[in-house]
Amino acid sequence: MRKNIKVTEGIFPMPVLLIATYNEDGTVNVMNAAWGMMYSQNEVILNLTESHKTVQNIKANKAFTINLADNNHVTAADYFGVVSGNNVANKLAKAGLTASASPNVKAPIINELPLCLECEFIEYNDYGVLGKVVNVTADERVMNGENVDISKVNAIAFDPYTHGYYEVTKRVGNAFKDGLQLK
Repeated sequence: MRKNIKVTEGIFPMPVLLIATYNEDGTVNVMNAAWGMMYSQNEVILNLTESHKTVQNIKANKAFTINLADNNHVTAADYFGVVSGNNVANKLAKAGLTASASPNVKAPIINELPLCLECEFIEYNDYGVLGKVVNVTADERVMNGENVDISKVNAIAFDPYTHGYYEVTKRVGNAFKDGLQLK
């Protein structure tokens, strides 16, 4: 039997994306955004309102990075979601993290996080920020030869039902292969 529950942003898992931009004074701003996803093969969409400091920075710099949060940085990731860049300057330093300038876009890469998508700003519309991914970097510690080993990334996901964070690591199948058994 099924039970009706409260309507919420109920798709799980929701990736914990740390969006990094530069403030007008050159300091790094980071926000936690669970409402983001691939829009096409090389485009992303972030469902963000214009009131976010991050959106203002994206429009000003025409760029941003998406850094995938991992289980080693849950506290920092949550901090970036509960404190606004409109009220607190240099959240990155307060979280104990560091950043390097992207060589491809005018936005920072968070050094301690395993994966980073470097993005050029395309537009802001009713759905949020649309960006083009121009480069992806991975820390060598999460690589297996030429490929990212997602079990080493230890990515976290947001649970909208209980407001928890969960680790996403165990591989349970093979895409574009396992279903062929049913043909």
